[in-house]
Amino acid sequence: MWKKILGLGASKREKDLVSLYDRVPKEKRPRHIAIIMDGNGRWAEGKGLIRTAGHRAGVGTLRDILHVCVDLGIEVLTVYAFSTENWKRPRPEVDFLMSLFSEYLEKEIQEMEDNHVRLRFLGREDGMSEALLGKMHAAEARLAGNDGLQFNIAANYGGQDEILRAVRTLAARARAGEVAPEDIDETMLAGALDTAGQPPVDLVIRTSGDLRLSNFLLWQAAYAEFWFTETNWPDFTPEEFVGALVDFAQRKRRFGGLNPSDGK
Repeated sequence: MWKKILGLGASKREKDLVSLYDRVPKEKRPRHIAIIMDGNGRWAEGKGLIRTAGHRAGVGTLRDILHVCVDLGIEVLTVYAFSTENWKRPRPEVDFLMSLFSEYLEKEIQEMEDNHVRLRFLGREDGMSEALLGKMHAAEARLAGNDGLQFNIAANYGGQDEILRAVRTLAARARAGEVAPEDIDETMLAGALDTAGQPPVDLVIRTSGDLRLSNFLLWQAAYAEFWFTETNWPDFTPEEFVGALVDFAQRKRRFGGLNPSDGK
């Protein structure tokens, strides 16, 4: 698989990267990684290119990171592809992103299948074209029987909107007498989210320097660790990604409690 990522003749880089794997013990690897793929436009503008060139370049980075997650046995990878707020961008850029999204599904679906990847889309369907929705549904169905990495693509997604939709779903069930309001708890709400049945986020990675969550997986990332980099998404390498996992493996997670080893 590494020949696909690193190119023929890149054996030294391959060995160096694989050696980084050994610094991330299996028992300390995050089960669920969420990535805010930021900086495509800034990358393009910095090179004197149009913004859409950055979005296209970012697809290659996503392919590389997906491969690394498969190799490391990561359980869930969620990427922020298009937010509910992104509709406010210039129409030509939005149209390009929708077209690129469609192209991505067509070109990458076979490789996902070959690597046993499962696919789920998070977010709203309204606003998406019927043609694109058809491709999304077909891709999910085609990969549904796989048993490898769960790959979530958040498209037309907002964390607040997701929670609101989940609350409305539970309210409708309560109104129909299917559940008593006092029985609604955190587990039930989590089961009504787009990520139902998946583990909570362990690690959030954001590229391009901004230090915010941007309405991404607000419920799921309640106790996540955060890792930020100034690197723009198209320049984000497998090595830097694995470096983030090395850093994660060294952290002491408390989940709101005390760490017995330091009393803090």
